Amino acid sequence: MSSSSSPSPENPSPAQTLPEGWLAIESLDIEAQGIAHRPDGKVVFVEGALPFEQVSVSVHRRKNNWEAATATEIHRESSQRVRPGCPHFGLHAGACGGCKMQHLHESAQVAIKQRVLEDNLWHLGKVRAGTVLRPIQGPAWGYRYRARLSVRHVHKKGVVLIGFHERKSRYVADMQVCHVLPPHVSALLLPLRELIHRMDARETCPQIELACGDTVTALVLRHLEPLSDHDLAHLRDFGHRHGVQWWLQPKGPDTVKRLDEGGAALSYALPEFGIDMPFRPTDFTQVNPHINRVLVSRALRLLDAQPHERVIDWFCGLGNFTLPLATQAGEVLGIEGSEALVARSRQNLAHNQAGRARPLAQTRFVARNLFEMDPAQLVADGVADKWLVDPPREGAFALSKALADLHQQPELREGGWRPPQRIVYVSCNPATLARDAGLLVHQAGYRCVAAGVVNMFPHTAHVESMAVFERATGN
Repeated sequence: MSSSSSPSPENPSPAQTLPEGWLAIESLDIEAQGIAHRPDGKVVFVEGALPFEQVSVSVHRRKNNWEAATATEIHRESSQRVRPGCPHFGLHAGACGGCKMQHLHESAQVAIKQRVLEDNLWHLGKVRAGTVLRPIQGPAWGYRYRARLSVRHVHKKGVVLIGFHERKSRYVADMQVCHVLPPHVSALLLPLRELIHRMDARETCPQIELACGDTVTALVLRHLEPLSDHDLAHLRDFGHRHGVQWWLQPKGPDTVKRLDEGGAALSYALPEFGIDMPFRPTDFTQVNPHINRVLVSRALRLLDAQPHERVIDWFCGLGNFTLPLATQAGEVLGIEGSEALVARSRQNLAHNQAGRARPLAQTRFVARNLFEMDPAQLVADGVADKWLVDPPREGAFALSKALADLHQQPELREGGWRPPQRIVYVSCNPATLARDAGLLVHQAGYRCVAAGVVNMFPHTAHVESMAVFERATGN
C-alpha cells in the first residue's frame, strides 16, 4: 500500500509536462520505492527516489501495467533527502540491503509508516481509527540488539565476509561497520572476520546470530560440522578478549548450547514494572529494547487493567506483556502455541515472583494452537475483561473470527460468557492488522478508537503498530 500525496509546488501533478524521460515521484510504497506514472498512466516503481523528486531512471523490469526502475539522476531533490549514515548504503553493486530508507529524514520515515497504517486500515479493513496515536520513536542508530549475520568465505579474495546480504542478492555485503548495530557489536565485525578465517571450519559456519541483553552480548555460531579443539580454543580466546558469550548451534534452534557455562545470563529489564526477563539467544525477543520498554508501557496504559479484572495475553511469548500485566490486573492468563515456550514463561514468572514486596497477580500460562481457535475454545478459556493481542506477521485471524462468530451467534456463549470490553492489538504487519480490524469492527461489535505506528526498525520499511478496540455501545 502506498502513501498518497496531492499535487503541490514541490510535488507536481503526474500530468504536468516534464522533459522527455523524466518522472515526477508522487509517493513512496512500503518497500521504500518511489511511485511515479508515465504520461499513459503506467505505474513506475523507482528505487532510490523520494516523493516530490523529479528523476531519470533505468528500467530493469517491465510488465503490462507497471515497471520497476532505479533512479539514475535526480533533477530536483526532495527537502526530506538526507545523507545516509552508513557507508555501505546505496543502490550500487555490493551495497548492503539491510536498510532501505537511510536517504529519507527520520521524521519523514515515521510519517510514511503512519500513512501506510492508515491506508491499510481503510483499504483492506474499511476501518478508520478514532484517534491517531503519537508515534513511538527512539534512537535511530545502534538500536538493533538482535540480528542474523551471514558468513561466507570468499576463496578468490581470501577473506571471510560477515554481515547482511547485498541488495537483491544472495551474496554477503562486504561490511566493515554497521551503524544500526550497537557500537560495540559493529566494532566486532572485522575481528570476527579474522576469527572465522583462522578457523578450520570457515567453510561450514554459515551464520552468526547476535543477541544482546542489558549486560551480556551473545553470539550464536551455526556450524554444519563438529568443531575442532583448535577452533574451540579460538572461540574461547575471542570471547575472553572481547567480552562476548559464545553459543553453538549444530542443527536447529533447539540444539543451541553455551560453549562454556558460568557468567551472567542473558536478560532485559522492564524497570517501570520491576520485571526482569531472562531469555536464550535464539528466543524471540524484540529487536529494539529501547522501543520495547515504551511499547509495553503504552500498551498497558491503553489497556488500563484494574486490580479486579481478568486479562488474557494472546501470543504471550516469554511473558513480555504478561508479567507487567501481572503487576496491575487481578488475574492474567498468557496463551502461546508451544508447550516448550509456555514452560519458559512459567520459569520467568517464578523468577519474578521471588523476593517481590508485592506479589504478582494470579498468573498462569497455557499452550493453545492460536491459528485454529473456534468459538467453543474461546468460551472454554473463560471471560476476560480485556485482551492484549500480539501475534506474528500472520495476524490473529482465527481469534478475531471466533470472536465475531460469538457476537453473531449469542447462543454459543455458554455459562454467561461475554466478550472483552477492550482489546489492545500490537502488530508487526499492517495488512493482517487491517484484516483483523475489519472483522472486529464490522462483525464482532467493536470500534477502533485509536491506532498508531511504532518505529521499531528505523531506516527500514518495516511497519509495527498498535490499535485499540472497544465494545460498541449496546453490543
